Amino acid sequence: MIVATNNKGKLEEIKKILSEYKIYSLKEKGINVDVIEDQDTFLGNAKKKAMKIYEISHEEIIADDSGLCINALNGYPGVMTHRFLGKDATDRMRNEYLINEINKHTDRSAEVICNLVYYNGSDIIIGEGILKGFIAKECRGLNGFGFDEIFELPNGLTLAELTPEEKNKISARALAIEDLKKKLIKLPKYINSYKN
Repeated sequence: MIVATNNKGKLEEIKKILSEYKIYSLKEKGINVDVIEDQDTFLGNAKKKAMKIYEISHEEIIADDSGLCINALNGYPGVMTHRFLGKDATDRMRNEYLINEINKHTDRSAEVICNLVYYNGSDIIIGEGILKGFIAKECRGLNGFGFDEIFELPNGLTLAELTPEEKNKISARALAIEDLKKKLIKLPKYINSYKN
């Protein structure tokens, strides 16, 4: 299967969690495409990416979209998580901006939502994962990427303070992949190829 992303961190996460399957990156398949995420839902963006890359490759595709939804900010940044400050903004710039915004509120609760789509030209299978937590008061942790350094779990640690192995057990993407795997192995062609 091809993972429809150019994000190295996301690709590595998916490869580790889906180690039962042979996973290819866009680069490994010679596909140099960056699908514009212009839909208004995570699922809409994931479906669009999966179908667009399938049109090019005619191979099985996994695509996802995920983001940080902050309750006090009415779900912002949501589907705009990776681009709400423009394409040149760094993860740290986005994270510090969000900390400044949430500091104006008493409610720091937030959730990470991930929608994952498998598409093979006919079957569409959807996995969803939701991880609940809070926005930290400062950036903490050296692991992970994106907003990991500001997303605080109920145990007080940010995602960036976890090891990759720890994060891959509880992240919204991990939950979405596990949800997808349960549905994927029911496809006839995968019943015999899935490695137990």
